[in-house]
Amino acid sequence: MKITDLENGFDPLDMHNYRMENLPVREKSKVEQRIAQIGVPLAILSFVLIMWVIPLPFLENLNPETLGKTAKATFEKLGVEAFSRINIAMFAVFVSSVILWMTEAIPNYLTSLILIITMVFTGILPEKVAYAQLGHEIMWLNILSFILASMLVETGAAKRFALWFIVRFGHNATSIFISFILINIVLSAFISATTAKAAILLPIFMVIAAVYGATGGKHKNNFGRNIVLQNLFCINIGASAFVTGSGANLLAASLIAGATGAGFFFQDWLIVAFPVSLSLLFIGWIVGTRIIFPLSDAERVPHIQGGMESLNEELKKLGPVKFEEIKAIVLFVVILALWATDKYHGISATAVAFVGAIVALLPGIGVVKWNDVDIPWHLLIFSAGAYTLGAGFNVTDLPAITVNAFFDALNLGSNTPFWVLYIILTGTMMFSAILFQSKTMRTMIFVPIAIGVAQRFGFGIMSLALPVALLIEHVYVLPFNSKPALLLYSTDHYSFTDTFKFGIAMMIISWLIIILMGETYYRFLGYTPNGVFGLF
Repeated sequence: MKITDLENGFDPLDMHNYRMENLPVREKSKVEQRIAQIGVPLAILSFVLIMWVIPLPFLENLNPETLGKTAKATFEKLGVEAFSRINIAMFAVFVSSVILWMTEAIPNYLTSLILIITMVFTGILPEKVAYAQLGHEIMWLNILSFILASMLVETGAAKRFALWFIVRFGHNATSIFISFILINIVLSAFISATTAKAAILLPIFMVIAAVYGATGGKHKNNFGRNIVLQNLFCINIGASAFVTGSGANLLAASLIAGATGAGFFFQDWLIVAFPVSLSLLFIGWIVGTRIIFPLSDAERVPHIQGGMESLNEELKKLGPVKFEEIKAIVLFVVILALWATDKYHGISATAVAFVGAIVALLPGIGVVKWNDVDIPWHLLIFSAGAYTLGAGFNVTDLPAITVNAFFDALNLGSNTPFWVLYIILTGTMMFSAILFQSKTMRTMIFVPIAIGVAQRFGFGIMSLALPVALLIEHVYVLPFNSKPALLLYSTDHYSFTDTFKFGIAMMIISWLIIILMGETYYRFLGYTPNGVFGLF
């Protein structure tokens, strides 16, 4: 084998080289460094200008009748002047936080800590409410999901399944890509943490990339670009198929259920989202491998003989299926069954995860010890900051105020066609993912906006809020858009331009599909009002 990495003592077929802790820290490009350098001063300048310099009439002259219940109570308690002041402070905190998150001038969890304490000092939230967000229901689900994911990782069940599937069905380039689509769908049903899925699959597809001649760095090829970008896309879009696929999905379902006053369950989400998710996964494979990064004949055949055998050897090293693996799988199947039947028993996904995590950790009965659990607390602190921001939005009603000001400025009256609102809201939600780093924050901002717009114009809440919620997981265009995107970018198998080309193409296609679904499938399900699109 004439590969420089092998000559330097690096074995590209050794899966242990691709563990998360062994991946090199990616150096920022000169452009990223410049952006990071201006992040802090730009955030400070924005905060100062919004707080004390720039007049904001739409926040200074508020009508309490247009506010939500929580914000209206705050208005009546504080009075118009004080309420306007905390709304301006909320806007300043929001803008400066987004700048810091986007530029990565400081670590995202540090931005969240600054955000939380700033919201306390500016009087937006009392300390008890601001600090309580780490105890938010969805925060607990995130923590419990990492415990359950660790159970599958530590017992080897997830790795065994992925390896077995690839060894059994990955006979050529095409079957390898299809195998990863199906693997991601299965793992998405069981694991609510997209970062955990990325950590499980990364060593496997890195070895396969090496087998097909892509070892990253100077040894990039279209197979390597596709195998990593396709998995990034599958990890996120696979999660969109299930309401338990991520904490942000559950948060969106909770917001919608709260606004409608009715339950919104696992089955409801599955019926609406699964067909779209599955279709997009196969469309993404075709677009990536046939159009944007087409595979040459040379890239369709292994470059390292015996490469797939190395994966088979890795599978054999796991030995026969252990009793601990069986327990882990059985426990997770029971959890999934309870999630899937929540419409009938009424137990929340978080409560089910609580019971599952307790059983998994029980001495003598469980399958994992606390010291084996991998909980990325820095990510959870970051999420807590996003939830605190959401709590501030709830108190100030800033999203609804901004929406009303926006539509008033456009002179869009009550007779505005549904399709105009649908396209604006879904387009804004979709392409906001390019700028935002947190799915949770986008959910906190845009799902309430969609609910508010539906109520303002007299349409059913589900008709606008649900399509917006289904776009939460489109966070794959740029490296900073999500944790899996940042992790896989560090493999150095593709450039900033590569991920943008594939990502923006899939965003546009996905947006067109969600518009098409609004006219067809969602109308059939009763979510889209009859006769409002008029496309067909």
